[in-house]
Amino acid sequence: MSDNIMVAGVSVDTRHWIGGRRVASASTLTDYSPIDGRALGEIARGGPAEAEAAVAAARDAFPGWAATSRAERARILHAIADGVEKRIEELAIVETTDNGALLRSHRRGVMPRVAHNFRFFADWLLRLDHEDFETRGHTNHVSWDPAGPCVLITPWNAPLMLATWKVAPALAAGDTVVLKPAEWSPLTASLLADIAAEAGLPAGVLNVVQGYGSEIGDALTSHPDVRRISFTGSVPTAKRIAGSAAANLTPLSLELGGKSPLLVFADADLDLAVDLAVEQYDNAGQVCLAATRLLVEEPVAEEFTRRFVEKATALRQGDPRDEDTDIGPTIHPSQLEKIDGFVRRAVAAGARAVIGGLRGDGQYYAPTLLTDVEQDSEIVQEEVFGPVLTLQTFTGEDEAVRLANDTRFGLAATVATGDRERAERVTARLVAGTVWVNCFFVRDLQAPFGGSRQSGVGREGGTWSFDFYCDLKNTVTAPKGWDRNHG
Repeated sequence: MSDNIMVAGVSVDTRHWIGGRRVASASTLTDYSPIDGRALGEIARGGPAEAEAAVAAARDAFPGWAATSRAERARILHAIADGVEKRIEELAIVETTDNGALLRSHRRGVMPRVAHNFRFFADWLLRLDHEDFETRGHTNHVSWDPAGPCVLITPWNAPLMLATWKVAPALAAGDTVVLKPAEWSPLTASLLADIAAEAGLPAGVLNVVQGYGSEIGDALTSHPDVRRISFTGSVPTAKRIAGSAAANLTPLSLELGGKSPLLVFADADLDLAVDLAVEQYDNAGQVCLAATRLLVEEPVAEEFTRRFVEKATALRQGDPRDEDTDIGPTIHPSQLEKIDGFVRRAVAAGARAVIGGLRGDGQYYAPTLLTDVEQDSEIVQEEVFGPVLTLQTFTGEDEAVRLANDTRFGLAATVATGDRERAERVTARLVAGTVWVNCFFVRDLQAPFGGSRQSGVGREGGTWSFDFYCDLKNTVTAPKGWDRNHG
């Protein structure tokens, strides 16, 4: 096969990046564009041999990178950010072609955020410190020691942004990285390897390997030389990774699925609440944080629904490269089948599709709102990961909180209310890693991010990222004895 494919005029190397060089595999996987189902090309398909080579490269590069000063690590991370900013247009069009998300979003928000990820953790590294403290005259000094090689496994719905959310703090911490992107959207990870090398990142510090999870992922997560594993994806895959990591007691950070609620109280600004609800169709609903369960207080439910339908049916679905498109395709035919299966089973069980409920041409699924759903039904309890929302009503705060918390997930929640005291009462009772009040998807990198219950393990962001990617050490020094052997 050719080592490069052309994607919208951008050349992308299809081989792995291991130890500072490109490495081919004996077998390949075919990468398709969800926009039109067209094959983009054949991608190197790794297995245990490539996993072993990548971990070995990361292990060998670790001592030198760990010994690199904070200032030099930060300088290189800023240079990577510079490289991203120079190639925003290329990165945007490649990722849109590869995963179907809106090109306008990639240009204006996602790819600039990729650069920001590197800059933020570079700057945070330089001011990362704990104040020394005293214990009976002894000095305690806390330091962050680089942990070692990290395996980072990232999803397909926001491939580069979510990859760099992990890669940037790991590199800043002094760790080396083996990045395994999702097999449905691997291309921008390959471009990141090029950018990092051009920025002067030493060979072996960042390695990128492609392939199916069962073939290469298992070999990576069970490797005894891996010191940290960070994964974003589904609960079943996380359980498999946890099983692989258990033999070595490898620390895990898991950001998993969600079935988040949007609570709309009668005192809310209804226009704002409707805007927040319609925003959940972003990226064709393929967002782990999406508030897919609309919980609306009964007195305003009818008016809310009317305004929601009016606004949601005005959304334009189509080619994500078109500036006027609001919703693109689903990522893969199997994902489309999964979404459609959820909706068909829900309707068969008595749910009513107020809008949508239909497949379009290709890999497009119409924005859907289902009502008349039971709390214990599959459509309310399980993550669909598509443009499908449910609507239920409640009377009073107690019922709202009960419905909101009544799933096995706890990733996020959104509350729309005009009463500050109510917001404080309700948010205190919600089980969620992130709660938004009268807003959605506002994320500051210095805040902790992660999920509760089966939505994840651990937190990353700001100092929490360094706590995970480092081994924290406390050095206790006695006040006397320094001159014992000196005279």
